[in-house]
Amino acid sequence: MIVIRAEIAEVEAGQHVAASSPLRHAPHTAEAVGADEWNRSYTRENGAYPDPRVRERKYWAPVSRMDNVHDDRDLVCTCLPMEELM
Repeated sequence: MIVIRAEIAEVEAGQHVAASSPLRHAPHTAEAVGADEWNRSYTRENGAYPDPRVRERKYWAPVSRMDNVHDDRDLVCTCLPMEELM
């Protein structure tokens, strides 16, 4: 949360435009970070490891940001039916 707040502060300070900020493009997938082309306004290093403490145990999200409104409206549950859990 501290890192996220710092990224918000960078937008507030004018260091990044909100639409192209690291926070807006998060999470960064291994595929995106490892691609040949990096056309973001921040470094690849910042996208991959926004906090130095995550280097050892980085979780690479399998997908990038989703369309929140669409995904909230078209929720697909992959859970087992309740009958199978009893």
